[in-house]
Amino acid sequence: MKQCLLALSISAAVLTSAAYAGEPLASENAQGSLASTPDKTLVQLIEAALSNDSARRQYYAEAQAMRETGKASATLMDPKLKFGVTGLPTDSFAFDEDPMTNITVGLMQQFNRGDTSDLNDRKASQQAGALEVKVAARELEVANAITQIWLELGYQQVANQVLLENRTLMSELENFIQTNYSIGKSEAQDLINAQLQVTKLDEKIQANEQMQQRLAAQLSEWLGSDWLLNKGSLKATNQLNWDSLRDIENAASSRNYYSLLNQNPTVQMLDASIDARRTQVDIARESYAPQFGVEVMYAYRQSNNMRGEPASDLVSAYITMDIPLFTGNKQDKDLAAAQYQVGAAQSQKDTLLSQMNAKVNALLIDKNNLAQRLERFESTLLPQADSRVKATERGYQNNTAQFNDVILATRDELALKLEYQRLITDLNLVNNNLSALLNSYSYQVDKPEISITSEQQ
Repeated sequence: MKQCLLALSISAAVLTSAAYAGEPLASENAQGSLASTPDKTLVQLIEAALSNDSARRQYYAEAQAMRETGKASATLMDPKLKFGVTGLPTDSFAFDEDPMTNITVGLMQQFNRGDTSDLNDRKASQQAGALEVKVAARELEVANAITQIWLELGYQQVANQVLLENRTLMSELENFIQTNYSIGKSEAQDLINAQLQVTKLDEKIQANEQMQQRLAAQLSEWLGSDWLLNKGSLKATNQLNWDSLRDIENAASSRNYYSLLNQNPTVQMLDASIDARRTQVDIARESYAPQFGVEVMYAYRQSNNMRGEPASDLVSAYITMDIPLFTGNKQDKDLAAAQYQVGAAQSQKDTLLSQMNAKVNALLIDKNNLAQRLERFESTLLPQADSRVKATERGYQNNTAQFNDVILATRDELALKLEYQRLITDLNLVNNNLSALLNSYSYQVDKPEISITSEQQ
């Protein structure tokens, strides 16, 4: 009986070790290369998600709408047509009785102040640029979210593999104890304990499969419900290639990532906002310039003049101009407000850069600590756990250890290997967040296509 139990224990250790054979070392993870080849499936999922993302189309459509609005604002106001009658006698309401009576037709045109039209066009173009950059920010957000789900799903699949192998071994052990119990060679408590262990593993396996299904369902937010129904078997991984991120990190110096963070779409959105607000300052300065208008009128008369001759028609022309003399409560305040807006936007950018730089440094600290912990697992913990299993096996064979000691040592080794995989996953998650901040993803996607129907036109 002892020899059979010992064989089961040894096979458990061998199968568990085989489950992790061929994995890259965690030291490679610490250097940023988490897999020998990039995972094409994840890149394809990200590109498909971005192609189907309605938020990208929304931001792109809003950008085009802003550009069209800028062109409209840079156009002069429509001329006004003036039509009426002047000098009409109230006793007869006749058009040919009084020479002062005339039918008037006029045309009026108002012009914008200074270069306001061109500045409005520039401002709208800058605002549209900010919305187009928002499309890139959305792409980073989607890529980060999908990569995070992918890594978590990969970890759950690795854990599921270990749990299934452990359950197979425990089920074999349960059958073995059941056979020996039926012939009186095993205790009832050993059989109950084995059955309990199998039931616990079944619960863990079901919880693991539930988590895998939830993670896959979260991907349908970008890939659609049809993809969820037809996805088939999705083989994820908790390790990715981060060579691009490593190159970007090496380009920075002394934990100052401001120059790299300036390329982040979120920061570029603020840059475009600052430019638009500076243009608003120029528009406010143009409010000190006078505004001109032109008015031309033609008056038709049907009556005769005082000499009995047909009265001549009349033509009138006017030039209007408002003169901003009292600027203290209007133009001055508008200009000061626009300048304050520029300062507020610049302070917002400085705050955001400080926050993002702090996040990068915090993530780098996490990355360094995770790499050290992984190195400890590889150099100390995992070898010690393996030595403990072998030592308890020899002790059981020499009748100096109990079989429960062998099972406990094997189970601890399994727990350490699962924790090792969790650390690898956490390290990849840190790299994923760094990639979102430093913009180091390698996906490629076309610009959103917006179609305008005849009804919309």
